[in-house]
Amino acid sequence: MTLRNAYMTDELEAIYEQTIEFVSKEVVPHADAWEEAGMVPREVLRQMGELGMFSLRVPEEHGGLGRGMLASAVFSEALGSSTYGGFDVTVLVHTDMALPHLVNSGNAEQFETYLPGILAGEHILSIGVSEPDAGSDVAGIRTTAVRDGDGWRINGAKTYITNAVHGDMTIVAAKTDPENKYGISMFLVEAGTEGFSVAKKLDKTGWRCSDTAELVLDDVWVPESRLLGQEHRGFYETMKNFQNERMVLIGMGIGAAQRAIELTLEHTQNRPAFGSTLYDLGAIRQRLAMHQAKVDAVRASMYHAAWLHDQGEDNVKEMSGVKAYGAEVVNEVMYDCVQFHGGLGYMRETAVERMSRDARILPIGGGATEVMLEEVAKRSYVGA
Repeated sequence: MTLRNAYMTDELEAIYEQTIEFVSKEVVPHADAWEEAGMVPREVLRQMGELGMFSLRVPEEHGGLGRGMLASAVFSEALGSSTYGGFDVTVLVHTDMALPHLVNSGNAEQFETYLPGILAGEHILSIGVSEPDAGSDVAGIRTTAVRDGDGWRINGAKTYITNAVHGDMTIVAAKTDPENKYGISMFLVEAGTEGFSVAKKLDKTGWRCSDTAELVLDDVWVPESRLLGQEHRGFYETMKNFQNERMVLIGMGIGAAQRAIELTLEHTQNRPAFGSTLYDLGAIRQRLAMHQAKVDAVRASMYHAAWLHDQGEDNVKEMSGVKAYGAEVVNEVMYDCVQFHGGLGYMRETAVERMSRDARILPIGGGATEVMLEEVAKRSYVGA
């Protein structure tokens, strides 16, 4: 499918087509095995790195392509066509949820040390913010970091961390100013650092081929060079990337929803029923048509919100609304696509069964729907 919207350029179209081709040739034929293994093979990520897919948002002076949020919108939607949400999120945590923290806050030494391996797919990232008692409430984290010699001593726990089992480095948020609820700093913590371990690999309903873990930081010492950005400013740096994180989750969701509609159209138009086909039943074809209209609306809103960001405008209200509404739409689509596949839709052999499980996390991850709606509501208040 060729993307049709006012924001597309030849370059964005090329990114989309390259990603679609990669997904169809290198992901779809193999990803059932990845679901069983619970991880995406490292050689696949290296292949993506070699093709420049991890470089879209990295400035040109640091070896990237220097593109804006619209590039991430295109990339995430194309990834979503894979029908394997675990693959999509493995990639997007690396490129669009963790890496922006390094790009936004890193220094020359950190760029030189880490960026080449990250862009090549040799050094896979995760982002460690969520904790057992703090998800969307970033200011509520309890992990602490205190100065110790010429470095920092970190203690705490993180949970629901994608890429944490097989990844190479986690960007960890820790409280560094106990007197200030927003006094958080970010640290680069490499896998294998003494005291830094996977407490438990988590068994998820969906996103089966992404590795997700609980992490423990038990007296983990890191040198000063691993402090990312300014001390005590990590909360604000985290907030800076939230809109991008929300967008790529909806981008992959919309890509998946579009593919689910296409698969369901194919199924219903070929499934005999009542002397004709399922598609000839008005209730079915009209609901699919309505779902297509909703997907088109979410897609258009997402690209508009991304464009606002690329124009230097604040897009928190717009992107929060896209995240809230889009996640609900994706789940509505998946529900009916399973329904219209009948008993087959409940079988593990069917793509829409997997996609329905993968979609359920979208209203939760990256900011729960309720939190997103509060972001919209706060910016809609007109006073007494």
